[in-house]
Amino acid sequence: MSQLPGLGGARVVLSVSELVASLRGLVEERIGRVWVVGEVSNLRRAGSGHLYFTLKDEGAQLRAVLFRGAAGRLPFEPQDGLQLVAYGEVTLYEPRGDLQLLVRHLEPRGRGALQLAFEQLRARLDAEGLFDPARKRPLPTHPRVVGIVTSSSAAALRDVIQVSGRRSPATPLLISPTRVQGEGAEAEIARALDRLAERPEVEVILLVRGGGSLEDLWAFNSEEVARAIVRARVPVVSGVGHEIDLTIADLAADARAPTPSAAAALVLPDREAERVRLERDLRRLIGAMRAVLQRAIARFAQGRDALRMLAPRARLEAQRARLAAALHGLERGMRAAQERGYARLAAAAGRLDSLSPLAVLGRGYAIVWREADGRVLRRAAEAAPGERLRLRLAEGELRAEVRGPEDVAEPKSLGNPPPSPTRPR
Repeated sequence: MSQLPGLGGARVVLSVSELVASLRGLVEERIGRVWVVGEVSNLRRAGSGHLYFTLKDEGAQLRAVLFRGAAGRLPFEPQDGLQLVAYGEVTLYEPRGDLQLLVRHLEPRGRGALQLAFEQLRARLDAEGLFDPARKRPLPTHPRVVGIVTSSSAAALRDVIQVSGRRSPATPLLISPTRVQGEGAEAEIARALDRLAERPEVEVILLVRGGGSLEDLWAFNSEEVARAIVRARVPVVSGVGHEIDLTIADLAADARAPTPSAAAALVLPDREAERVRLERDLRRLIGAMRAVLQRAIARFAQGRDALRMLAPRARLEAQRARLAAALHGLERGMRAAQERGYARLAAAAGRLDSLSPLAVLGRGYAIVWREADGRVLRRAAEAAPGERLRLRLAEGELRAEVRGPEDVAEPKSLGNPPPSPTRPR
């Protein structure tokens, strides 16, 4: 029959606390600091800032704690279900007698902590709408003053100044210097953004930095910088790193450029391009003004002519012109009628003249009438001897006295009339 240890001699009785303390010392002495990999579960952040969680695998689990100081330095947010690699000290928590790991360092398994932190922050801020394109503000085409947030000794600043001198040397640049990497740089960058946003003359801000590793650019992957960009009064253009680099600041900015030089070119107008555009617009404006002026002149002339036609003087002139035309037509008609009347009168006069006794007298004949009664004699027998007669010739008159009747043969010609049977007085 076997015997329990200590039963055969003097017994050593330990209290629970003494035993747990002995075990703690033994564990800490024999195991010390180790690297442990496992899945996070039951993650809890206490009011004190400490993180409590469990690391587990298929066969076992181990309680772990990450104290507030180390938890605040984590670049990512631990979550249930993550595979993490923890470095720390194995010990016993005496009040409960639990074996636990005091974590000094924590990192994701299979990918970097910075990359995980970037993805977590990106998802959270995107869910809040900080990266929504509808929130982005348009850039001014001709900013009055351009603000720059970067290091005063950085090559990025020299690139921006060079681009400014080439494209738009008249545009003022206002620099708000800050550190762009290292611990605490994110807070300085946010304050530099806030300082420029308070300046009323600044109309756009450039947030620029040259290229570098993920660690070098980590200040631009902070929530503090992202929120400073969003709350800025004016649009913010990011030009951080190279084209392949993507930061939280790039996602939050109103516009992103692949490099600092490209950011400056995006904001500053090109002087030469502006000159060409202004000359083109000036030619178009002059052409449009000429067209408008010509149309206005045409409308003025049309209105002037219409007004002249409606004016009393114009109407009177028109009536006078019509009256003059009518008078002229009347005069021509009267002259024509007069000429026609003269022609008819001349013709009638000719006909009448041919029928006039005077015409007969002009051919050598005479009209004879008795002086006593004025009767025209047609036959010699109508005159008695001794009667006094009067004779009307073509020119003048004669008086005669009848001696006696005579028989006179019919004259064969009218050349010379026969001698008068009367005797002149």
